Amino acid sequence: MSVFADLVQHLADLLHPLFGATAAAAAIVLFTAFVRLLVHPLSRAAARGQKARTRLQPKIAELRRKHKDSPDQLQKAVMELHAEEKVSPLSGCLPGLLQMPAFFLLYHLFSNTTIGGRTNALLGHELFAAPLGGRWADALGDGGVFGAAGLVYVCLFVFVILVATFNYRRTRRMMAANPVVPVTDGQPVPGAAAVGRLMPYMSFFTLFTVAVVPLAAALYVVTSSTWAAVERAVLYR
Repeated sequence: MSVFADLVQHLADLLHPLFGATAAAAAIVLFTAFVRLLVHPLSRAAARGQKARTRLQPKIAELRRKHKDSPDQLQKAVMELHAEEKVSPLSGCLPGLLQMPAFFLLYHLFSNTTIGGRTNALLGHELFAAPLGGRWADALGDGGVFGAAGLVYVCLFVFVILVATFNYRRTRRMMAANPVVPVTDGQPVPGAAAVGRLMPYMSFFTLFTVAVVPLAAALYVVTSSTWAAVERAVLYR
């Protein structure tokens, strides 16, 4: 943890001539972009997998008709089809899962008052008037929604809503063009309809994350979700 803290501090020092007091925030954004670049090959693979799964939908529908009275045979046939076409149903989860350690690292780094037995100097950095180690509740207690720190969060919330709205519209279009085919016994998958209705709204849950985590971790989430939105728009076009 102390090594990572030193890296963030050194990066902030390098960026200080350009960003001044917000150099640490800029360092977090740059760190997030670096993480996203590292997992970009997996994102590309996930996009190829999604397109392949879409192409397999007619074959899966045929298997569903063929094995409508045998769920076990249907499941086995679908798995064999995926293996034959070299398509992994879980490939789309990997980019998100591999980013979790970076998020939790930032979360803990800006939640602890001491790092390696020393005072955590990173907690002294701010994004304009909002401390990077603070939370929305702290901003509300120090000037309210439209106080100096509160306005930083208002801007983040507005930005998240814009990105989430973009994702919502895009997801709705994709789901309408490529409806999910259930792979059970010919009957709708229990809960699939509810999940389908909920999926376009998933991006809006980022608002909750931004509100409850330290601002540094919130910056990571906002930067990563924005990158992901642009990335998906390009890869899934």
